[in-house]
Amino acid sequence: MPGRFYLDSPMVDIAAWFGWAGPVPNDPPRFNVAPGQQVLAFGPDGLLPMRWGMIPVGRVNARGRPVMDTIVNARSETVFDKTAYLGVRRAVVPVNGWYEWTGAVRRKSAWRIRPTDGGIMGFAAITDTWMAPGGRLLHQVAMVTCGPSADVVAVHDRMAVVLRTDQVPVWLHGNHDAAAALMQPYPAGMLTVEPALGVDWDGP
Repeated sequence: MPGRFYLDSPMVDIAAWFGWAGPVPNDPPRFNVAPGQQVLAFGPDGLLPMRWGMIPVGRVNARGRPVMDTIVNARSETVFDKTAYLGVRRAVVPVNGWYEWTGAVRRKSAWRIRPTDGGIMGFAAITDTWMAPGGRLLHQVAMVTCGPSADVVAVHDRMAVVLRTDQVPVWLHGNHDAAAALMQPYPAGMLTVEPALGVDWDGP
């Protein structure tokens, strides 16, 4: 969907993947990144730490009612149309893979999903800035999701919109139609789904 992901590539490799020559955070490898935590994201202002989960202060739904739930994932089918997303910008979250779970509660099996050829991939995302109490500005981000690819459909009915490095400029700076064209399931055969050995938590 994703509910958790991991990022263990060196920061210099991540910066190079984006073509970013600016400051690079000195983050350690992370193997269990969850909503509500700080993530690394590349957006209009460069490579920055952002909170995964957009606090929807002031946002309303189609009926004009306040959006109450923190936005962790945004559906590709409505991300450009819903009033709740007015004013957001686009970003990309680098990952090496993500996790999904199947099975009954307390008996779930964890699956690791990663690029078949290894390396880094990008999750399409939206971002904005929240004015936190005390006047602190907090960059926040939500992943954009679409239907599952042929590789993923057996473990989940949604997946993040996955971008290649050459698609990042289009997602960040392209017009509506160019960005919308990228919101498709990843091509079949490009992702490996395998048991996540050593992952002993019972799902997100």
